[in-house]
Amino acid sequence: MAPRHQCARPHKRYGYWYLVRRVPRRFSAYDARNPVMLSTGIRIADDPRALVAEAAVQKLDRGLERYWLDLSAGRDGDAVSRYERALETARHVGVPYMTADMIAAAPVEQIVRRIELIEARDAADKPTDVTAILGGQDVPPLLLSQMMDEFQKISEAHLVGKSEQQKKRWRTPKETALNTFIAVIGGDRPMRDVARTDVIAFRQHLLDRIIGEEIEIDTANKIIGHVSGMFVTINDVNQYGLPAVFAKARISGGKDKQRVAFDPKFVQTRILAEGLFDELNDEARGLIYLVIETGLRPSEACNLDRATIRLDHEIPHVQVRPDGRQIKTDDSWRDIPLVGMALKVVQKHPNGFPRYRDKADSLSALVNKAFEARDLRPEPGQSFYSLRHTFEDRLTAVETPEKVVAALMGHKWHRPRYGKGPSLELKRKWLKRIAFRSPKRI
Repeated sequence: MAPRHQCARPHKRYGYWYLVRRVPRRFSAYDARNPVMLSTGIRIADDPRALVAEAAVQKLDRGLERYWLDLSAGRDGDAVSRYERALETARHVGVPYMTADMIAAAPVEQIVRRIELIEARDAADKPTDVTAILGGQDVPPLLLSQMMDEFQKISEAHLVGKSEQQKKRWRTPKETALNTFIAVIGGDRPMRDVARTDVIAFRQHLLDRIIGEEIEIDTANKIIGHVSGMFVTINDVNQYGLPAVFAKARISGGKDKQRVAFDPKFVQTRILAEGLFDELNDEARGLIYLVIETGLRPSEACNLDRATIRLDHEIPHVQVRPDGRQIKTDDSWRDIPLVGMALKVVQKHPNGFPRYRDKADSLSALVNKAFEARDLRPEPGQSFYSLRHTFEDRLTAVETPEKVVAALMGHKWHRPRYGKGPSLELKRKWLKRIAFRSPKRI
């Protein structure tokens, strides 16, 4: 797909938010409009800061790009929208959408029922109803390169509550896997033209990479899963009726990997050594110490702010809340008392860590690189995130009640819930038992 227009943003027109774009030169022969103005249908008065309109404009922009690409490739740019309209109308009148060929092959009573439905609705002069009931719109060919945008549209409900960074993390591996598939099978083509032999070639490509020790089996299966998941979902939702070409494509022999925890003595003597991270910026250094002492996920620590840092409370603590992003599970919603160096870190950063807000991946990359440079990963599989597993091991070593461990880790408690759960005071009691000696410089 062509590079996305980088400046697509909401424009004010006639009391509504609009997408306003000039037609790129390479598409000017196919679209006489200049500029193109498309309404989001969102009133400026209802969304004065364009918070909702921003997403709507991006969606319109993707559709416009796809429309231009279809036209330039000789495809009917409106075919998808007409097909979607036919599907929706058919659902509204109470019949499943079927193309004319499918209806012609159906039992006579089904054909008669559809004709009677047109008569009952007095819809003979309503082209939209006739098309929907009698299958007047062929299934449009969706290109493989269009699958990602189509899948994102289908997944909109799943993406509600995710921040832009989380949406990017959700999209990127799927998009990368899809691009790999397209390259392996020799280029873009309609979904309906994908054959089982294409899937086998894709699988063999990944097998060759496994044999060459470029990737592991689990990684290969994730790549297959991304492409097959999009293919199957789009096929099902849009009622394309395509064969199950991705069936049994997974590669056997993979295994789940567990992150390896650091030994607590290693953390105290090596990772918490004086001056070891003086070269890092203050926020990154503070976040390392905060994760060590609280067991917070890096993404949770990065997104703390003035509202979720409670230094003025009788028991200073931090609150893990969604706050503009989707947290991992409902059980992740929790309060963590601050003790030892965690309290010192938060006192130094009472407004949180703006440099890394919603950028936990950047923090983890920096910290893992710093660990590698300082020879702080003695065992394979150890990483910044491993400090969270060390935190859990330390709680277990002092025989912390399982319910308290679950409340501190943000894990599901696999027993019926009674009462409000462990108090801040109780959680602080156990955190004090495992607190590390703090470096002088936080």
